[in-house]
Amino acid sequence: MQGAALHGTLDTRLIGVVIFVYLLATVLYFCYIPFRNKWLGRLATIVALVGWIMETASMVIRTVISYKVGWGHAPFTNLYESMVFFSWSIVIIYLLIEWKYKNKTIGAFVMPFAFIALAYTTIGPGIRTQIEPLIPALQSDWLIAHVITCFLGYAAFAVSCGVSIMYLIKARAQERGKDIAFLPDLRILDDLNYKAVMIGFPLLTLGIITGAAWANYAWGSYWSWDPKETWSLITWLVYAAFLHARFTRGWRGKKTAILSIIGFAAVLFTYLGVNLLIVGLHSYA
Repeated sequence: MQGAALHGTLDTRLIGVVIFVYLLATVLYFCYIPFRNKWLGRLATIVALVGWIMETASMVIRTVISYKVGWGHAPFTNLYESMVFFSWSIVIIYLLIEWKYKNKTIGAFVMPFAFIALAYTTIGPGIRTQIEPLIPALQSDWLIAHVITCFLGYAAFAVSCGVSIMYLIKARAQERGKDIAFLPDLRILDDLNYKAVMIGFPLLTLGIITGAAWANYAWGSYWSWDPKETWSLITWLVYAAFLHARFTRGWRGKKTAILSIIGFAAVLFTYLGVNLLIVGLHSYA
C-alpha cells in the first residue's frame, strides 16, 4: 500500500507538470492568432502534443501501479481520474481536428478546456488523487466502455463549444461593421461546429447505451432515472435537437453556435454539477 501511495504521488506530480504545459500551449495558440507565424503555430502544436504524451504516461503509470498492488483497473474510476481522462480526450480530439483541417487558431479556444480540467484536479472539492480499490459496482468492463465513449464525446463537444465561441465573436464583430481577420471564416467555423457535434453525438449515444448495460450489471436495471442518467438524456436531447434543426430546418450559424454552447453547459452540469449538487448512484464518481 505504501508503494502505491509513492507511485501515485509520481503520477500526480506528472499531471502537475502537464497543467503548466497545457497552459503554455494555450498561450502559444493565442499568440499565434494575431501573428500567424508558422513556427509559433508549430511550437504550440508540439507543446500540446508533448503535454498529451506526458498525460498518457501518467495514466499508464497509474494503471500499472493498480495492477501491481492487486487492484488491477484502468484509471477511470473516480472524479480525479475522469478529469484527467477528460482533459486527455479534449487534446487528442483537438489535435486530430487540427491535423485534418489544418487550422491552428481553434487551439486558443479549445486548449483552455484541457488546462482548466486538469487544474480543477488540484483545487476541486472532493478530489481524491489516491489509487483505490474498486467498489463492486465499478468492477465491470462495461464501465471502461462507458467512460471512454462518454468522455470522447464530451471532448468533441468541448471542441464544438470552443469553435462556437469563435463564431459568435467574429459574427458580433461583423454586425458592428468590423472584421476579425485572424479568425477563420464564419462558414468554416459553422462547418467545424457541425463536424465536432457529429463526432460527439454518436459517442455520447454509445456512452448512454454502455452505461445502461453497466447499470443493469451493477444494479439490475437498465435505467433508474438517477440524476446523472436524467441529465445525460437531457444533454443527448440538446445535441439531437442541434442535428435535427440543422438537417430539417436548415439552422446554421449563430443559432447552432448558441445551441452548441448550451449543449456543452449541459455536459458540464451532467459531469460536475450532478456530482457536486445531487446525490445519486453516480455520486462516488
